[in-house]
Amino acid sequence: MSALREHHEPLPQTFERPVPPTTQAAEGLLRRRFTVADVEAMVAAGIMDPKERVELIGGELVPMSAKGIRHERLKTFVMMQLARKLPEPLAFTPETTFRLSEDTFVEPDFVVYENPAALEGLDGPSSLLAIEVGDSSLAYDRGRKALIYAAFGVRELWVIDAVRLETRVFLEPMPLGYRRVADFRTEATLTPIAVPGLAITLSDYS
Repeated sequence: MSALREHHEPLPQTFERPVPPTTQAAEGLLRRRFTVADVEAMVAAGIMDPKERVELIGGELVPMSAKGIRHERLKTFVMMQLARKLPEPLAFTPETTFRLSEDTFVEPDFVVYENPAALEGLDGPSSLLAIEVGDSSLAYDRGRKALIYAAFGVRELWVIDAVRLETRVFLEPMPLGYRRVADFRTEATLTPIAVPGLAITLSDYS
C-alpha cells in the first residue's frame, strides 16, 4: 500500500439513594447510561430483540443504518477475500459485538485479530484491523465512528465506500482521532500494516 497522505422532596441524611449513571441529551435532559452488561441482560430477558441492530456509544443506544443491497454485495466480496487470503493463524469475524469499554460496543462489518482464541477479550488495541463498508452510513463511519475507533486504540480502520469502491484508511490512533488518513482508489492494493500477507484489491469486485 502506498505511503499515506496526512489529514489532519430530599431524603434523610442517614440514607443515600444510589444515583444511576446518566448521559445528557442534546436538549439538556439526563438519560440513563447503559453498560454493555445492561444491554446483554436486556437481550437475555427478552426486553430487546437479539437481532436489533444497535450500537452502544458512551452509554447511549444508537440505531444502525439499514443495510442496502450494495452494502451486502460488497461485504460478501470482502468476506470471501478475507477467507481466502488471511494468513493463519489470524482470524476475522463479521458483524461481531466489538466491546471497546464497559459502556461502548460497536458492530464493524469485520474485525481481524491474532487467532480464534483471541476473540474472547478482544479490545481495541488487540485488534489488527476493523473494516466498515459504508453506503447510507458512509459519512458516519468516516466521521464519528472513526473517532470512536481511534479513542479506543483500534490500530487500523478501513472505511470502504460501497458506491465508489474507494477506501479511506485510518492509522495511528490518538484520543481525538487518527494521526494518518488516506484515500485509495478502486485499483489500489490494500494491505494492513499489521497483516502484510493480506492484499485486497477492490477492482477485482464485480
